[in-house]
Amino acid sequence: MIQKTQYSKITIKKICEKADISRSTFYLHFDSINDVLNAVLDDAIMVTSPHYLEINDFSVDYLKENESLIPACQRVGASAKYRKLLLDPDLTEYIVGRIMVHERNRVVPAIQKKTGLGKEDAETLFLYTLHGSFAVNRANHFRKNDKWYHDVQLLNKFTLNGYRTLK
Repeated sequence: MIQKTQYSKITIKKICEKADISRSTFYLHFDSINDVLNAVLDDAIMVTSPHYLEINDFSVDYLKENESLIPACQRVGASAKYRKLLLDPDLTEYIVGRIMVHERNRVVPAIQKKTGLGKEDAETLFLYTLHGSFAVNRANHFRKNDKWYHDVQLLNKFTLNGYRTLK
């Protein structure tokens, strides 16, 4: 449905009609439409790795061969299944918040290890990196083309060299 309709226009009634289920069946599985959104987002960002903090080779070929090493919003945007959802302007902060929930406990300690910073400062860098990465990906419409790979290389170099400098 998100491919054809803005999220704010999707209702439980429309979901039930499209899925050919009753409202009571819907409520057996979900408490709200946000629960459906969370399930979709969780599916999209479930596989994650903070190992992108260890990237030393910024070449396009390396990034293409090691996509699991790049941050979640950079990976999931490549899927046409999720692109429209990620580009929905009503959902940007919600999606970033959901990614934050999934990534925080893995990425913040990795930033601490990489930089020697305390948790609060590592959280600040995590928020900056997440919001910035998402914004750049949105600007590229979550399309993995030459411009996107250039931008990812630039962001990774900037971020990781900043971490090294802080250490």
